[in-house]
Amino acid sequence: MNIKKLRKIDWLILICALMLCGVGLIALFSASYDSDLDEFRKQAIWMGISIGIMIIVMFIDYKILIKLSPILYGISIIALIAVLFTKPINGARSWFNIKDGLFSFQPAEMAKVFIILFVAYVISLIQRDGRNEINRIPKLAIILATIGVTVVLIIVEPDYGTAAAYILAFLLMIFVAGIDKKYIIIAVAIVTIGVPLAYNFFLPAHAKQRIDTFLHPESDPRGSGYNVLQSKLAIGAGQITGMGVLEGNQTQLGYLYPKTTDFIFSVIGEEMGFIIAATVIITYVVLITRSIFIAKTAKNNLGSYIAIGIAGIFLFHTLENIGMTMGLLPITGVPLLFVSYGGTSMMTSFICIGVLLNISSQRKNGMFNK
Repeated sequence: MNIKKLRKIDWLILICALMLCGVGLIALFSASYDSDLDEFRKQAIWMGISIGIMIIVMFIDYKILIKLSPILYGISIIALIAVLFTKPINGARSWFNIKDGLFSFQPAEMAKVFIILFVAYVISLIQRDGRNEINRIPKLAIILATIGVTVVLIIVEPDYGTAAAYILAFLLMIFVAGIDKKYIIIAVAIVTIGVPLAYNFFLPAHAKQRIDTFLHPESDPRGSGYNVLQSKLAIGAGQITGMGVLEGNQTQLGYLYPKTTDFIFSVIGEEMGFIIAATVIITYVVLITRSIFIAKTAKNNLGSYIAIGIAGIFLFHTLENIGMTMGLLPITGVPLLFVSYGGTSMMTSFICIGVLLNISSQRKNGMFNK
């Protein structure tokens, strides 16, 4: 990568990611203080490894990654099938545990960037004969199949939150690719009819319970509604400037669970207050809008599809995680990217940043400007 390309890179997205990691490490220091800072240390190590991988990805032309995407997609599918034969953790087969739990790996998390690359590749192949080719039913079915196989495997685990992240990223990608409005209307109609049917006839008991808890958490304050009520108490207790690091009642007395992953934003709200919590939200907004801008100004349609897919992943995780800690959305176990504890999530997030930096280094007027 030459100096000219380095000057084109949108460094603001990297700054945003590093800012979020900084806040996350402070929150993890406090949240893991009662466990000898084990998760804090592991997260710091994973952050260093992830940044190193990001730098490598940043210097690999994304068109090379696209050529490798069929292989990466195949590996992802194999991993998603293999994980279904592992021992369940909290009722889900989502993790490969290595060396008796010393190291764990979540294939659905890592597969996000590989699936986005492959879907972008498939769309670009289909559109070689014209941009409107995506609206031909047989070809649209091929695109749907590429994401559908992945989503079904993740639902079987079950991991509905991660599956929803894939779906949102995919919807944004085909929207940018020029999907006809009639398909959007049909999709909305299917969702409108399908959601009530799924709730009543297909969703497992624990998924229904999460939705019921979201709607009426106060109906079972010591049971299914406990986590979200404690989360809201923690965020409210922080007020403007917070109670101070290591001083939060809900955090330090163990009322928040799991406080290092799902409810890390509650720790931030309680101990650092509204100002820092609002800054975190603003930072995510900047990160997502810059990702969309990279899609808008990408060198080619391929870069636009990849960037908007990554923006969709960032958008879903931000809305869902912060929304569920405030009781605005159902609890799904989706991590807050760059902030929540998790090596696989951290690595995948920085790979996404590396891809975005690569695309931005080659940008020109993009597809949104046509």
